[in-house]
Amino acid sequence: MYKVNKIQKEKQRIHTLVKMISIILYIILIPIIIFNFTLIIKSFIEPNEIPDFFGYKTFVIVSGSMEPTIMTQDAILVKEVPQDEIEMNDIISFSQGENIITHRVIGIAEENGVKKYTTKGDNNHTEDKKKTTYEQIEGKYQFKMSQLGVVTKMIKNKMTLIVLVLIMIAIYCYKHKLQMKKQERKEKREQYQQEREQKRHD
Repeated sequence: MYKVNKIQKEKQRIHTLVKMISIILYIILIPIIIFNFTLIIKSFIEPNEIPDFFGYKTFVIVSGSMEPTIMTQDAILVKEVPQDEIEMNDIISFSQGENIITHRVIGIAEENGVKKYTTKGDNNHTEDKKKTTYEQIEGKYQFKMSQLGVVTKMIKNKMTLIVLVLIMIAIYCYKHKLQMKKQERKEKREQYQQEREQKRHD
């Protein structure tokens, strides 16, 4: 009897652990899948634009031009904002050819009716040669996730989305299998009880 109770407790402990892990995975994976799926859809709809998630974009820093404020391999989140919300000392991410640069605004001036921004990396000795227009700005810096550049790149990868979906399916199938076994055991117990009752009446 003691051994049976011990086995039952161990099974219950494993079941509880699996349930907790699956809940944690769902909390983590579902937002990532939604985020990824949105970016992939937008990249197909607007192939020439950097996809965003409700105005938010993520970039990975690959140079030390903004150190120590933002370090290499930090992942940053920027937000699309109206032009009048970009002010002096703001950090912005802007396109320059095929590259995305993240530097600080050190000057704002109007040239021929167009507002232009002078930028500079905190770790650079000189300002950027070319001035930036509002149309080039991808977003205003919100916060950084230190050393999470590799993770961010993985999240944006299409293969990552497939893997995450497969993990979700595997978790669902495993939980469904456990539920089916639980239901089978319940039905067998009920059948056994009915047979006992039937024998007793006979």
